[in-house]
Amino acid sequence: MFNQNIDDRLSLWALHRAHLNNSDTALLDVWEFWKTAPYIPYNNKIDPYHKQGWPSPWEIIVSNKYDDFTRAIMIAWTLKLTDKFKKSKIEIKTLVDKVQSRQYNVVYVDDQWVINYSDIGPVDQNDIPESFLLENIVELG
Repeated sequence: MFNQNIDDRLSLWALHRAHLNNSDTALLDVWEFWKTAPYIPYNNKIDPYHKQGWPSPWEIIVSNKYDDFTRAIMIAWTLKLTDKFKKSKIEIKTLVDKVQSRQYNVVYVDDQWVINYSDIGPVDQNDIPESFLLENIVELG
């Protein structure tokens, strides 16, 4: 998808959302879709703590550059814009691992599943280490 022109990327994203409505593995499917997005180490144009300044998911697809936080936004909106997950509680949380001095931008789905933490895909929220501190939380609505 990511090497296509803008119109095709937007169409493929819409098709993917439609696919998720009927998928028995929707959370894994959304992870598989977004994990290959063109990665940039840090996007200083988006402040995770200022939701009003976030670009729309369509603007992010147009720019076609994804850091850890932007990928979390796209995972969250991809789910939220489906019939299957439109009533789900979808949150983007910034977690800080004090032991490794590392930050994670993750998507929580219905207080049960976490996406964008592990390369294996969605994990149960109980698999997130207790040593992680919550630094920021934003619920999509």
